[in-house]
Parts: sequence; structure tokens; C-alpha cells
Amino acid sequence: MSYLEKLLEGVEVQWENFGEVAKIQRGASPRPIAKFITDDKNGVPWIKIGDTVPNSKYVNKTKQKITFEGAKKSRILKKGDLIMSNSMSYGRPYILKINGAIHDGWASISDFGDKLNSDYLFLYLTSEIVQDYWLSKINSSSVSNLNADIIKSLQIPIPPLKVQKEIVRILEVFTKQTTDLTAELTTELNARKNQYWYYREQLFSFEESEVEWKSLNEIGEFQRGKRFVRTDLISEGVPTIHYGEMYTHYGTWADETKSFVSKELVEKKKLRVAKKGDIVIVAAGETIEDIGKGTAWLGDEGVVIHDACFSYRSPLHPKYVAYFTRTKQFHDQIRRHISSGKISAINSKGLSKVIIPVPSKEEQERIVSILDKFDTLTHSISESLPKEIELRKKQYKYYRDMLLTFPQQEPA
Repeated sequence: MSYLEKLLEGVEVQWENFGEVAKIQRGASPRPIAKFITDDKNGVPWIKIGDTVPNSKYVNKTKQKITFEGAKKSRILKKGDLIMSNSMSYGRPYILKINGAIHDGWASISDFGDKLNSDYLFLYLTSEIVQDYWLSKINSSSVSNLNADIIKSLQIPIPPLKVQKEIVRILEVFTKQTTDLTAELTTELNARKNQYWYYREQLFSFEESEVEWKSLNEIGEFQRGKRFVRTDLISEGVPTIHYGEMYTHYGTWADETKSFVSKELVEKKKLRVAKKGDIVIVAAGETIEDIGKGTAWLGDEGVVIHDACFSYRSPLHPKYVAYFTRTKQFHDQIRRHISSGKISAINSKGLSKVIIPVPSKEEQERIVSILDKFDTLTHSISESLPKEIELRKKQYKYYRDMLLTFPQQEPA
């Protein structure tokens, strides 16, 4: 026997038309509305669509008030009543935490307290069962909004109030578990990121006498990419990095690309290619902080680079250079060479002046090995966080729909 079956054992679940157990009305806006808007502290809160918070359950406050005279020409509701959008993102319910008046973008749901718990009603109205019902009604009629007659026609299951409260309690436990887990994983992720950033800065902090310090221009050479546009990108072909992808897709190293261009385009435009072991450095962006991040290219095949990027080739360990481009030390040096405007940018002359510590190959490999471990750990947590949250959301949805799916009454 399922938990729901045990919960409902010996209990009668009534099915009623929503309009029979609640007072459902469309909001109204007095005209002209500007005449009734007031700053008077005794005015009535005026609840508009813009006063709601996405994914929230409640309406806690409003940005405007309406005079009492205007409120009487609208719909006045009390704390604990529900409102529901009847156009645009229709069918989204909210529980009022305040007394207030609603405009005609809302439907009001009130006078149900003797049969329905507000939180239970909110849960049922947000379930897929109900959302699918709204959709079917609107798609099968000539109306484009959720009018009061459609809302009234909804069949709603009404178990005893104590059962409703138990369903709410169970689902609130799931919600709290998801919230707590998200907070815990986010805290862990931020701690690992801070640890990673700290050690990255420390590992590149050498005394002047410990290692040689050389400009990037002294030990390597830059090559600027050539222009192509996003519409040139295809799903197969020659591996390609567009500069915009450097901010959203690539980390410290890569051996395969998200995008490609045709071989014909490469030959026609004489596009430039970074080879294995080169570092691709982004040289333009909307903010100064975006500029200069490097990705070590470790793919066996060369990669075409955009003209807002440079490739850099040197005898240094490619990952060592890529990690260095993500340090504060590096960005403090390039900041003075970045030209600012609608798009900020840096040229090869500015990049070439950057001074980099040059330890032995063994020390470079040691630093890379340590930072690789931090990078892997941080990315692992970054990837697991949204997956775990999504899993919890699916679990919540499963139990919500299970707890809100009641046996239908047999027709008399």
C-alpha cells in the first residue's frame, strides 16, 4: 500500500467544480486608473503582475497603492486568498500575504477556507494535471486567456483539511531538502573556487631571484586570427574557436571544439590556425575582466581562431601559460594596455609586454599538476550542482503529482 493510500484509508475525497467551492472572479481596473493611484499610507495595496517574483509562492508587497474608492471598483482580497494570472503566463497562482486590490490581469480565488487549505490549493493549481487542463481549454476554444468560466469548470479533489495539511507538510520537507542541499553544494563550490584561486595565485608568486622573469615576446610569438562570423559556423568540418565561445565554453585547456567551419572557407579567407601546444588568448570583450583568458589547445588537429583572438606559441608548458593568463598577476599587467569602448580590446603589442616567471620544466609540470587537480575538483562540483538540483526537482515533482492524484469518483 502506497503512502497516499494509507493517508486516504477510510477517507472520502470529494470532487467538486472549482466554482462551487470557491468564489472566482476576474479583477477589475477603475478608469482612469491614474486618478486612483495614491501615495497615501492608508491606501490599499494595488497588486499588479509586476509585483510578483518568478518562482515565488506569495505576494508580499506592492509598488503602488490605490485609493479606497478605486479599490471598491476593483476586487478587494484578503490575506490567504489566491490570485492567478489570466493572460500571458496564465495559470500561475500566488497566495496573498497582504490585503489588497487586483487589476484585470488577475483572477481572484476566495471564500474557500472551510473546504480548502491555501497551501494545498496552491500545490494543486501548480501541478501538471491542472496546467495541462488550462492548456487544453484554451487550445480548444476561441479565447486566448484564462477566463473565470474556465477556472470555475476545473474539477478539484477535496480530501479532509487534515489530509490536505499533511500533503503540504510532506512536500515542504522535499522543498527544504532541495533548498538545504543547494545551499550546501553552493557553499562547497565557492569554497573550492576560492581555494583554487588562492593556490593559483600562490603558485605563480616567485621571488625575483628564484626564477627568470621574461616578457612573453622574448620567449614566444603571437599570431592574430582572421575574421569569420557566427553564420560561418557549422556542425562538422575544420575545428574552430569563435571568440565568444572563450567566455562561455572553454576552460584552461581543450582538445576538441564546439564549432567548425568549412575547409573551403579556411582556404578562401586564408584563416589562421593554432597548432597543438599553442595557447588561444581572447583579445576582445564587453568587460575588461573578460579579456586575456587563455586556453591551451591540445588537439592533434590544428584549430582555426577568430580575429578577436591570438594564438601564442612558446617552449613553455602550454597549460602553465594558460593557467598564468587566469591569474590576477597577469590581468594587472594587461589592464593598462586594454583600450576601452563599446568593446574592450588588447593588441599583440600589449600582450607581448607581459612578464611571466619562467621556472624549470619540472617546476612548470608540478604547478600544472597541482592546478589540474583543483580544476578537476571545481568543475566536478560545478557540474554536479545543477544535476543534483534538477534531480531533486524531478523527485519533488514526482511526489507532488503522486500526492495530488486522487481516485476519481464513480458516476452515480
